[in-house]
Amino acid sequence: MAIPTPELIIVGRVRKAHGIRGDLVVEPITDEPDAVFAPGRRVIAGTVTGDPSKERPELHIEQAAPFKGGFIVHFAEITDRAVADTWRERFLLVPADELEPLGDDEVYVHELSGMRVELESGEPVGTVAGVYELPQGLTLEVARDNGSVLVPYERIVTSVDREQRVIRIAPPHGLLD
Repeated sequence: MAIPTPELIIVGRVRKAHGIRGDLVVEPITDEPDAVFAPGRRVIAGTVTGDPSKERPELHIEQAAPFKGGFIVHFAEITDRAVADTWRERFLLVPADELEPLGDDEVYVHELSGMRVELESGEPVGTVAGVYELPQGLTLEVARDNGSVLVPYERIVTSVDREQRVIRIAPPHGLLD
């Protein structure tokens, strides 16, 4: 059974305003940042929780330039610093049908919550209770019977089965203690 794809996919998060013209510093949350944040593209405004805003306003990218692992983006609809300041920490979304389909070994960040976590041997570890985008990279909070543990996604996760909702990990000695 295929996992249903949501209508809108989170592709970025506004970190802060930049300058006086209404530019925003955007952290990309996509494997296609150069395509998603290209001049002429549109994104849908989201809330700080990642949901689409009620009015679902569209923002049109006029300019985007690489900046400290993200982009400085100028949207046609945001023209001054005061308005830009109201966008801090809000998510940006794109219709799923405007993105490349996921590969077999790929997963959307929002799908990770609630997935079972197992060692490569199949031994149960816990369940994903939270997903955090830290400066060190994507980190999973895995709830266990005796508390929780933070698992760095890039270095520890070896596979994700979207259909079975299982994440397999190869943690270093002591991480789960």
